[in-house]
Amino acid sequence: MRRKASPVSLVLLGLGTFLLVLAPLLAWYVQPRAAVNPVDIDTTAVYTGSGSVFDVDKVKTVPDQKITVTQQVRGDVADSERSGKAVWDVTTTVDTDKSLPAADPHDALEFTPHRWVTDRRTNAPVHCCQEKPYIEGEAYLKFPFDVQKRAYRWWDNSLGATVTLNYRGTKKIRGYEGYRFTGTVPATRTGTRLVPGAIVGQPARSQVLAEEWYANHLIELVVDQRTGRVIYAQVGPRKTLRAPDGKKDAAVLLDSRKLSFTADTQQFAVDQAKKESGQLRMVGQTLPVGAAVLGFLLAAAGVVLVVRGRPHPETSESSQLPLTM
Repeated sequence: MRRKASPVSLVLLGLGTFLLVLAPLLAWYVQPRAAVNPVDIDTTAVYTGSGSVFDVDKVKTVPDQKITVTQQVRGDVADSERSGKAVWDVTTTVDTDKSLPAADPHDALEFTPHRWVTDRRTNAPVHCCQEKPYIEGEAYLKFPFDVQKRAYRWWDNSLGATVTLNYRGTKKIRGYEGYRFTGTVPATRTGTRLVPGAIVGQPARSQVLAEEWYANHLIELVVDQRTGRVIYAQVGPRKTLRAPDGKKDAAVLLDSRKLSFTADTQQFAVDQAKKESGQLRMVGQTLPVGAAVLGFLLAAAGVVLVVRGRPHPETSESSQLPLTM
C-alpha cells in the first residue's frame, strides 16, 4: 500500500520553517529599527538641591538657598518628519523659592532654550533644523542605545563643550540597575557679560565686560544599558564672574555641590527604562529565541511526519515465491 505525507506534517514543516526565518529577522532587522530616539517626546526632569545664588536685589551672593532646575524636552514632530532626525526643543530654568512658581520662565534665575538634533539610531548629533548651539559629542540628554562599559563624551551645555564621563561600575536607582558614569569640569572661561563694575571689585567703573567662568564639582549619571535613558542625574555647577583678565572669582552667581533628580523624576525615568528596555528585549531576544526554538521543534516534527508518510515501493508477487531448481 502507498502512503503519503499528511497535510498536518506539511503545515508543521512550513510553519517551523517560517519561524526559523523570522527569528533572525526580528533580531537583526526589526530590533535595530525599534531602537530609535522618539520624535514625539514630551518629558520634564526636575533637579533640586541647595547652594549659593546671586541676589540681584541685594546685589550680593546669598548662601543656603534651595535651588530647583527644571529641564523640559519636547519633540518637534513636523521638523523631525521632514528631516528624518530627532528634533528636540529643550528649555532649562534655574529657580530659587523666590522665583517659584513663575508665571513666565523668563522670570527664573536662569532661562536657557536650545535645540538638539540627533540621528535617531546612533544618537550622534546632526547639524540641521535650526540647531542651537552647535552640539557635539556622543551623548547629551541620553546615551546611545546599547551602552558600553567605556568613557563617553557628554555635552555640557553650560560649558559649551564636551566632558569626558568615565564608567564607574553599576548602581541601583529605585531598585533598578544602571551603568554609572562620572566626570568633573575644571574652572573654564565660557564668555563675557556686561555688569556694574562694583560687582567684580571695580566700583570706579559703571560698566565692566566681566568674564564668565564655569566649573562642575561632579557630574554623575546612571544610565539604562539597553536604552541609554538617564535614570539618575546629579550635577554640581559653579558659575562665577571675574574682572577682565582677573585671576580669581570676584562674584559667585551660582554654586551648588549637589543638584539631583527628585524622587518623582527618578521613578518616572526608571519606569520608562523598564518599559522601553523590556520592549527591546522582547523584540531582540525573547521573540527571536522563542521563534527559533519553536520553529526548530515544529520543523523537526514536520520532517518526521513527512518521512513516515513517504511512499514505499510495492513488493512484486514473484519476489515472494520460493526458488526452484
